[in-house]
Amino acid sequence: MTLRALPSDFSADVVDAIDAALAGIEAEHGATILLAIESGSRAWGFPSPDSDYDCRFVFVRPVAHYLSPWSRRDVIELPLEDELDVNGWDLGKALKLLLKGNAVIIEWLRSPIVYRGDAGLRDALLAFAARFADRDLIGRHYLHLGERQRHAHFGDGKAVAQKKIFYALRPAATLRWLRLHPDQAVAPMHFPTLMAECDPPEAVTVLVDDLLVRKAVTRELGTEPLPPAIAGFIDGEFEQARPLFEGKASPPTDEAREAAEALFREAAMRWDRGRVRPGSGPG
Repeated sequence: MTLRALPSDFSADVVDAIDAALAGIEAEHGATILLAIESGSRAWGFPSPDSDYDCRFVFVRPVAHYLSPWSRRDVIELPLEDELDVNGWDLGKALKLLLKGNAVIIEWLRSPIVYRGDAGLRDALLAFAARFADRDLIGRHYLHLGERQRHAHFGDGKAVAQKKIFYALRPAATLRWLRLHPDQAVAPMHFPTLMAECDPPEAVTVLVDDLLVRKAVTRELGTEPLPPAIAGFIDGEFEQARPLFEGKASPPTDEAREAAEALFREAAMRWDRGRVRPGSGPG
């Protein structure tokens, strides 16, 4: 089944441009795009009226590409154009990073906004992530991300752009979700869903709901000091996460590596572009 799920308020011109860009990538690079989604604030559920469009995709190339002794780029990037940002990862890169604790590919798989994709492949990747993603590494990913954002934007206690609150708040909420769901590693990407499932204090919910409403209708939320309730929530979650996730790291198991290899091989063979192989031609 082919996936496509786009909000009705998306710019038709931008969607057409993204569709054209994806088709152009396949033609120019001989690749097959397996999944193309919206990332960033639009998919997280807290866009501003002037938010960019951030299309991310996973692709495979023809099988012959992977048989070369020469290393080739596993990323395809298009030049930035105004409000449009399009780039993607080779499926092999995505699988390796997932097993190393990079949660970005998990967020792509959970994106509610899909430009195109194969439902079976996305479900297989989600099942792989649910089974083999290392909770400790995923937690450490969000802890480091959140602490960097906290120190970068709110470290001095002065007034800051209110929209930047979400940069630290989303990792903090994800850490809380992981703590409250000790048997799971794949958290919701959609921020309102994430907040609902991590059951934050009421004072935080009220402040966040107000920020979400205002952010959706204005380009700028203004600058103010970080609200104490939100500061306490963010810092408290980071503090609780440190002993749970900090410093924990282990290499992927043999089972995980074998499962990743099998998933990759199956996808690469299924979507091989049909180039002539040695011995398959006339004679």
